[in-house]
Amino acid sequence: MRRCYWGCGFSMVLALIASLHGCAGPDAAPSPSLEQGRVIELPEPQHDSDVSIEKTLLQRRSIRDYTSESLTLQEISQLLWAAQGVTSPTGFRTAPSAGALYPLEVYLVAGNVQDLTAGVYHYGPDLHQLVRLIDGDKRTELCDAALTQSCVKDGAVVLVFIGVYERTTAKYNDRGIRYVHIEVGHAAENVCLQATAMELGVVTVGAFHDEEVAGVLNLPLDEHPLYIIPVGRK
Repeated sequence: MRRCYWGCGFSMVLALIASLHGCAGPDAAPSPSLEQGRVIELPEPQHDSDVSIEKTLLQRRSIRDYTSESLTLQEISQLLWAAQGVTSPTGFRTAPSAGALYPLEVYLVAGNVQDLTAGVYHYGPDLHQLVRLIDGDKRTELCDAALTQSCVKDGAVVLVFIGVYERTTAKYNDRGIRYVHIEVGHAAENVCLQATAMELGVVTVGAFHDEEVAGVLNLPLDEHPLYIIPVGRK
């Protein structure tokens, strides 16, 4: 099921997010995702810089060791925009998608960001905002789910790409599975190049236990973890 960040009322957006994450019905206590302060409007991303694409390609490396220095919300905004940001009035994004069906969702596991409470966030590309879904620093739990790879725990943040296969297979049948995997590669490389241009350390992680990652993020059943990308200062 596609998250309705576009064309919906603000309350409907939050209610949909809450329902996707297993929250109770209207007679229960208010969902945590409806609390004040759960929605974070991100700063506007930059669309130009003095760093060439050629230089970024030359300098891109997998960096697994990070300092303890925090990232800024502006840097988080830029990374998320590179991952899945909207780049046209018709809704096209920074990464190509088969049939423009956009089966990817991006979660941010934040632990060391200025002016951002530690927790698990969902990125809404259409409004360029974050919604906090889970409180608390989950980097260690995510590290355990990723075969105890220390870079996952040590990154200031971790981007987790998940796929909703049905968005693409509904049109392309089983071939759509391949298209989803191709698409996450496009989006992950965008993050790697953007982080490199910003002189941040980044590495892509594909070794993890799917069910454990899904548990840490409290994912809906139709969302499948595909890629984990820690980012921090070098």
